[in-house]
Amino acid sequence: MFLRNESLKQYIKLYPVTTVLICVHLIVLGLMEWTGSSQDAETLLRFGALFDLPGMTPEWWRYLTAMFVHIGFAHMFFNSFTLYVFAPPLERMLGTWRYLLFYILSGIAGNLASAWLHPDHFISAGASGAIYGVYAAYLFLAIFRKDIIDRQTKQTIITILVIGFLQSIIVPHIDLYAHFGGFVGGLIVMGLISLSIQRRQKRHQEEQRQQASEG
Repeated sequence: MFLRNESLKQYIKLYPVTTVLICVHLIVLGLMEWTGSSQDAETLLRFGALFDLPGMTPEWWRYLTAMFVHIGFAHMFFNSFTLYVFAPPLERMLGTWRYLLFYILSGIAGNLASAWLHPDHFISAGASGAIYGVYAAYLFLAIFRKDIIDRQTKQTIITILVIGFLQSIIVPHIDLYAHFGGFVGGLIVMGLISLSIQRRQKRHQEEQRQQASEG
Protein backbone atom coordinates (compact mmCIF):
# COMPACT_ATOMS: atom_id res chain seq x y z
CA MET A 1 0.00 0.00 0.00
CA PHE A 2 2.83 2.41 0.80
CA LEU A 3 5.07 1.67 -2.20
CA ARG A 4 5.14 4.77 -4.39
CA ASN A 5 5.67 3.81 -8.02
CA GLU A 6 3.94 6.78 -9.64
CA SER A 7 5.72 9.34 -11.79
CA LEU A 8 5.64 12.90 -10.49
CA LYS A 9 2.91 13.80 -12.99
CA GLN A 10 0.81 10.80 -11.95
CA TYR A 11 1.37 11.56 -8.27
CA ILE A 12 0.15 15.14 -8.63
CA LYS A 13 -2.94 14.00 -10.55
CA LEU A 14 -3.82 11.17 -8.18
CA TYR A 15 -3.05 12.92 -4.87
CA PRO A 16 -3.67 16.66 -5.33
CA VAL A 17 -4.25 17.48 -1.65
CA THR A 18 -1.09 15.75 -0.44
CA THR A 19 0.85 17.45 -3.25
CA VAL A 20 -0.46 20.88 -2.22
CA LEU A 21 0.35 20.23 1.45
CA ILE A 22 3.95 19.33 0.62
CA CYS A 23 4.27 22.39 -1.62
CA VAL A 24 2.95 24.62 1.16
CA HIS A 25 5.60 23.20 3.50
CA LEU A 26 8.32 24.01 0.98
CA ILE A 27 7.02 27.51 0.24
CA VAL A 28 6.58 28.47 3.89
CA LEU A 29 10.05 27.23 4.82
CA GLY A 30 11.53 29.09 1.86
CA LEU A 31 9.83 32.32 2.89
CA MET A 32 10.98 31.86 6.47
CA GLU A 33 14.58 31.41 5.39
CA TRP A 34 14.29 34.34 2.99
CA THR A 35 13.03 36.72 5.65
CA GLY A 36 14.88 35.35 8.68
CA SER A 37 15.46 31.79 9.81
CA SER A 38 13.12 28.83 10.27
CA GLN A 39 14.92 28.10 13.55
CA ASP A 40 14.57 31.62 14.91
CA ALA A 41 11.80 32.16 17.48
CA GLU A 42 10.78 35.55 16.09
CA THR A 43 10.43 34.19 12.56
CA LEU A 44 8.52 31.13 13.77
CA LEU A 45 6.04 33.31 15.63
CA ARG A 46 5.68 35.67 12.67
CA PHE A 47 4.78 32.77 10.35
CA GLY A 48 2.18 31.25 12.66
CA ALA A 49 3.84 28.83 15.09
CA LEU A 50 1.89 27.92 18.22
CA PHE A 51 3.25 29.14 21.54
CA ASP A 52 2.79 29.64 25.23
CA LEU A 53 5.07 32.46 26.32
CA PRO A 54 5.02 34.82 29.32
CA GLY A 55 2.77 37.83 28.79
CA MET A 56 1.55 36.62 25.39
CA THR A 57 -1.71 34.97 24.33
CA PRO A 58 -1.72 32.92 21.09
CA GLU A 59 -4.30 33.82 18.46
CA TRP A 60 -6.88 31.13 17.59
CA TRP A 61 -5.66 30.78 14.00
CA ARG A 62 -2.27 29.48 15.14
CA TYR A 63 -3.88 26.11 15.87
CA LEU A 64 -4.23 25.85 12.08
CA THR A 65 -1.19 27.72 10.75
CA ALA A 66 1.29 25.91 13.01
CA MET A 67 0.62 22.77 10.95
CA PHE A 68 2.41 24.29 7.96
CA VAL A 69 5.38 25.81 9.78
CA HIS A 70 8.52 23.77 10.45
CA ILE A 71 11.59 24.31 12.57
CA GLY A 72 14.50 23.81 10.20
CA PHE A 73 14.89 22.01 6.87
CA ALA A 74 15.32 18.53 8.39
CA HIS A 75 12.02 18.85 10.28
CA MET A 76 10.19 19.95 7.12
CA PHE A 77 11.83 17.29 4.94
CA PHE A 78 11.02 14.41 7.30
CA ASN A 79 7.36 15.41 7.66
CA SER A 80 6.95 16.07 3.94
CA PHE A 81 8.58 12.77 2.99
CA THR A 82 6.34 10.95 5.48
CA LEU A 83 3.30 12.58 3.88
CA TYR A 84 4.58 11.73 0.41
CA VAL A 85 4.86 8.02 1.28
CA PHE A 86 2.02 7.34 3.71
CA ALA A 87 -0.79 9.81 2.99
CA PRO A 88 -1.73 8.94 -0.65
CA PRO A 89 -3.72 5.74 0.05
CA LEU A 90 -5.84 7.59 2.62
CA GLU A 91 -6.50 10.44 0.18
CA ARG A 92 -7.70 7.92 -2.40
CA MET A 93 -9.90 6.10 0.12
CA LEU A 94 -11.54 9.20 1.61
CA GLY A 95 -11.65 11.42 -1.45
CA THR A 96 -10.32 14.94 -1.79
CA TRP A 97 -12.56 16.90 0.57
CA ARG A 98 -13.00 14.27 3.27
CA TYR A 99 -9.25 13.75 3.34
CA LEU A 100 -8.53 17.48 3.55
CA LEU A 101 -11.05 17.87 6.39
CA PHE A 102 -9.61 14.85 8.17
CA TYR A 103 -6.05 16.16 7.86
CA ILE A 104 -6.88 19.64 9.13
CA LEU A 105 -8.97 18.39 12.07
CA SER A 106 -6.24 15.92 13.10
CA GLY A 107 -3.62 18.68 12.98
CA ILE A 108 -5.78 21.04 15.01
CA ALA A 109 -6.42 18.27 17.56
CA GLY A 110 -2.67 17.79 17.88
CA ASN A 111 -2.07 21.51 18.42
CA LEU A 112 -4.88 21.73 20.97
CA ALA A 113 -3.37 18.85 22.93
CA SER A 114 0.04 20.50 22.71
CA ALA A 115 -1.34 23.76 24.12
CA TRP A 116 -3.31 22.05 26.89
CA LEU A 117 -0.74 19.50 28.03
CA HIS A 118 2.58 21.34 27.83
CA PRO A 119 3.74 21.92 31.41
CA ASP A 120 6.15 24.72 30.49
CA HIS A 121 6.38 27.59 28.05
CA PHE A 122 6.98 26.46 24.46
CA ILE A 123 7.01 27.24 20.75
CA SER A 124 5.60 24.44 18.63
CA ALA A 125 5.24 23.91 14.89
CA GLY A 126 5.00 21.13 12.34
CA ALA A 127 2.69 18.71 10.57
CA SER A 128 3.37 15.83 12.97
CA GLY A 129 -0.02 16.00 14.68
CA ALA A 130 -1.83 15.62 11.36
CA ILE A 131 0.58 12.87 10.29
CA TYR A 132 -0.13 10.89 13.44
CA GLY A 133 -3.80 11.36 12.60
CA VAL A 134 -3.09 9.66 9.28
CA TYR A 135 -1.44 6.77 11.12
CA ALA A 136 -4.47 6.56 13.40
CA ALA A 137 -6.79 6.36 10.41
CA TYR A 138 -4.94 3.32 9.08
CA LEU A 139 -4.99 1.69 12.52
CA PHE A 140 -8.75 2.31 12.75
CA LEU A 141 -9.28 0.72 9.34
CA ALA A 142 -6.99 -2.19 10.25
CA ILE A 143 -9.15 -2.91 13.29
CA PHE A 144 -12.64 -2.21 11.96
CA ARG A 145 -12.22 -2.65 8.18
CA LYS A 146 -9.97 -5.65 7.72
CA ASP A 147 -11.26 -5.95 4.15
CA ILE A 148 -9.42 -2.70 3.29
CA ILE A 149 -6.13 -2.99 5.21
CA ASP A 150 -4.01 -6.08 4.62
CA ARG A 151 -1.98 -7.76 7.35
CA GLN A 152 1.39 -6.46 6.15
CA THR A 153 0.12 -2.87 6.10
CA LYS A 154 -1.29 -3.29 9.60
CA GLN A 155 2.07 -4.54 10.87
CA THR A 156 3.82 -1.63 9.17
CA ILE A 157 1.52 0.92 10.83
CA ILE A 158 1.89 -0.65 14.29
CA THR A 159 5.69 -0.68 13.92
CA ILE A 160 5.74 2.96 12.84
CA LEU A 161 3.52 3.99 15.75
CA VAL A 162 5.57 2.13 18.35
CA ILE A 163 8.84 3.57 17.04
CA GLY A 164 7.31 7.02 16.64
CA PHE A 165 5.93 7.27 20.16
CA LEU A 166 9.13 5.84 21.67
CA GLN A 167 11.14 8.40 19.73
CA SER A 168 8.77 11.15 20.89
CA ILE A 169 9.46 10.19 24.50
CA ILE A 170 13.21 9.61 24.24
CA VAL A 171 14.37 12.29 21.81
CA PRO A 172 14.37 15.84 23.22
CA HIS A 173 12.49 18.74 21.59
CA ILE A 174 9.85 16.48 20.00
CA ASP A 175 6.26 17.47 20.78
CA LEU A 176 4.83 14.23 22.19
CA TYR A 177 1.60 16.01 23.09
CA ALA A 178 0.95 17.05 19.49
CA HIS A 179 1.63 13.50 18.31
CA PHE A 180 -0.72 12.03 20.90
CA GLY A 181 -3.42 14.63 20.25
CA GLY A 182 -3.24 14.16 16.49
CA PHE A 183 -3.45 10.39 16.92
CA VAL A 184 -6.52 10.55 19.18
CA GLY A 185 -8.09 13.19 16.95
CA GLY A 186 -7.46 11.03 13.90
CA LEU A 187 -9.13 8.02 15.52
CA ILE A 188 -12.21 10.07 16.43
CA VAL A 189 -12.52 11.83 13.07
CA MET A 190 -11.95 8.59 11.15
CA GLY A 191 -14.63 6.91 13.24
CA LEU A 192 -17.10 9.69 12.47
CA ILE A 193 -16.27 9.63 8.76
CA SER A 194 -16.61 5.84 8.67
CA LEU A 195 -19.97 6.04 10.44
CA SER A 196 -21.17 8.70 8.01
CA ILE A 197 -20.14 6.60 5.00
CA GLN A 198 -21.84 3.48 6.40
CA ARG A 199 -25.07 5.37 7.03
CA ARG A 200 -25.01 6.83 3.53
CA GLN A 201 -24.41 3.39 2.01
CA LYS A 202 -27.20 1.89 4.09
CA ARG A 203 -29.58 4.66 3.04
CA HIS A 204 -28.61 4.15 -0.60
CA GLN A 205 -29.23 0.39 -0.34
CA GLU A 206 -32.65 0.98 1.23
CA GLU A 207 -33.55 3.38 -1.58
CA GLN A 208 -32.48 0.81 -4.15
CA ARG A 209 -34.57 -1.92 -2.49
CA GLN A 210 -37.55 0.42 -2.35
CA GLN A 211 -37.19 1.28 -6.03
CA ALA A 212 -36.87 -2.40 -6.92
CA SER A 213 -40.05 -3.28 -4.97
CA GLU A 214 -41.95 -0.43 -6.60
CA GLY A 215 -40.72 -1.50 -10.04
